[in-house]
Amino acid sequence: MELGIGMFGDLQVDANGNIQPAQQRLQEIIEEIKLMDQVGLDFFGMGEHHRPDYAVSSPEIILAAASTVTKNIKLGSAVSVLSSSDPVKLYQNFATIDLISNGRAELMAGRGSFIESFPLFGYNLQDYDELYEEKLTLLLKINSEEKISWKGKFRPELTNQQVLPRAIDNDLKIWVAVGGTPESVHRAGKFGLPVMFAIIGGEPSQFKPLFEYYKKVYDGYGNDPEKFQVGVHMHSLFGENSSEIADYYYPLYGAQMNRVGKSRGWPPYQKSQFDAGRSKNGALIIGDANEAIDKILAMQENFGLTRFSAHMDVGAPSHARMMKSIEIYGNEIAPAVRKALKK
Repeated sequence: MELGIGMFGDLQVDANGNIQPAQQRLQEIIEEIKLMDQVGLDFFGMGEHHRPDYAVSSPEIILAAASTVTKNIKLGSAVSVLSSSDPVKLYQNFATIDLISNGRAELMAGRGSFIESFPLFGYNLQDYDELYEEKLTLLLKINSEEKISWKGKFRPELTNQQVLPRAIDNDLKIWVAVGGTPESVHRAGKFGLPVMFAIIGGEPSQFKPLFEYYKKVYDGYGNDPEKFQVGVHMHSLFGENSSEIADYYYPLYGAQMNRVGKSRGWPPYQKSQFDAGRSKNGALIIGDANEAIDKILAMQENFGLTRFSAHMDVGAPSHARMMKSIEIYGNEIAPAVRKALKK
């Protein structure tokens, strides 16, 4: 099982509503990715957002920069908002990263958890489902064919058009991110695409039927069982002392949940929710190394994971805390998980 980190580039927001300069956070992110590579983590994913409380609107630029200061870690998006992107340009950008990084680039396509990119790039939210379906189909076609002839509803027609540059071995690694909709799971299984499930609330056990459905669809369409890949993305932060890291993190995490929830009509986030999430059956992996090891291994056993992604910057922990969390993950948690899975 691959072990890595996903981030959205959250910016720190103080009690007066002042937001951390994006320049500072971007430089910190590059340092953090460099450390991930040094401690032997398998992959890193960067999200795409177009909001004032996030630093990154173009994951591919961050990944290109990171490719020059890393050697082994896979570099991908988490996610690229495919519905409001041009699949041709998106493929070209990630193929370029793949060439710079000697084959370490990945693209994770998704609908996105926010809607700001739709009006920003001139798309209608009423076309939400059709946009994603059409653009995913085109992206996969580009990935398999160098010269494209294609006609759709939302993009100008392509007639025997060459899309360059090409990823190494003419095969860009494409994942899809899904929430909880069976339709998204079915589409991924049909196309034989690796899936990342976002489990960020409730109890992970509730997702078991979706994992089983994905495997059933994947196999039913005759996809190669050797290429089957499935992962989970879960909110995480690691410290040397479980209670101390939880006490530090709750105000930051709760504030971010409330900022997001305010626009979605959620009730205020409660400490009881945080504590339930940190419990054995909850979806938060926030604590010391031993707690994280146990939870990650439980996720792997329950779902047959090939990848675990710790989403580590929700609410913008300090750079020092992020660096410490990465060290613990790479030096303590990852070796123990890998050793356990070899038994």
